[in-house]
Amino acid sequence: MAGWTVETPQRLTLDGPVTRLDVRLVSGRLNVVAADGPARIDITEVGRRPVLIDHSDGRLSIRQERDWGWPNFLRGLRAIHRFPRVDVSVAVPADVLADLGLGAGSVVVSGLRRQTTVDLAAGQITLMGLRGTTSAKITSGPVEALGVRGDLTLETVSGEVILADSAAERVRAQTVSGAITCDLDNPRRSDIRLATISGSITVRVREDSDLSVRLNTAAGRITSGFPQVRSSTYPLPSSEGVLGSGAGKLWASATSGSIALLARAVDDDSEELP
Repeated sequence: MAGWTVETPQRLTLDGPVTRLDVRLVSGRLNVVAADGPARIDITEVGRRPVLIDHSDGRLSIRQERDWGWPNFLRGLRAIHRFPRVDVSVAVPADVLADLGLGAGSVVVSGLRRQTTVDLAAGQITLMGLRGTTSAKITSGPVEALGVRGDLTLETVSGEVILADSAAERVRAQTVSGAITCDLDNPRRSDIRLATISGSITVRVREDSDLSVRLNTAAGRITSGFPQVRSSTYPLPSSEGVLGSGAGKLWASATSGSIALLARAVDDDSEELP
């Protein structure tokens, strides 16, 4: 077992494999990237409290010195400015299991391909090029997923959800107060479910998509760029239809907000994602 107490900016290169990454930080910035070679940690900013790093049996743990107790800490977010800020970048193998928690700040994760979980109270989450199973939850702030495949769950209480260049097989995106914007790359055989209570939903799919579509809103307007998706106003505004073979599913629901389904032209020289 190897351990470090980091009180000043420092770079570390780890000996031995890393199969699991657990991070619990109070506030600041966290960047996790998939990279070849040994795992590396770059801490460029440390607050008043040291960062503890442990590496044992393939598990890499990075956390604040004091155990705040996650539920108690979340209730104290009004005083977040009192806590130290850190800036941590971690390079790990692409197949690592990542469980990342941050109280306030920003989290960026890219290139992982197995299982990634991100939990952030306030700030911003950015996910890029992930595979496997991905789950991101944020209480206050936006979550953005770019080029993500596999099984994707995005949740925010107060904030926007943005999903772009995605061919994810399963998508669950949910907001309480915030818009959902999706640009889907030929989501054949996908199961896509989008829901917001107070916010709008905008979805753009390719003209040659194969989707069974169902759109519902309690108090809002539904527009569609596909003539196959037909509207009804009774008992509530809704639209249904089948695009192509209908192999995939697209379901979108808004309680108070509008829904727009847009058509994206298929480029003659476009290529399928591998």
